[in-house]
Amino acid sequence: MEPQSKEHSLPRPRVKATLVLGSETYTVNVKEGILSEQLVSMKEESMSILKDFIIKHNVPNDVPDEPLEGSSGDEDDLLEKPPVKTKRRK
Repeated sequence: MEPQSKEHSLPRPRVKATLVLGSETYTVNVKEGILSEQLVSMKEESMSILKDFIIKHNVPNDVPDEPLEGSSGDEDDLLEKPPVKTKRRK
């Protein structure tokens, strides 16, 4: 049996992630557990980083990706009700 070197006996991170959010960079390194446990830990830590970033920068949750169609001042026209036609009996 061969003696293990320090390199093999220390747990090394198998899961690493770098999050670049604007001008800020965050690194997630998970060293403990089997690979699936490391992935779960990385997800939890990443979600925590994202939550803190959103709270810190007060980024609203509902930001449309593209401008809505017809939002160029036609809102008043949409609020008006069309005339109601009544049926006449013969």
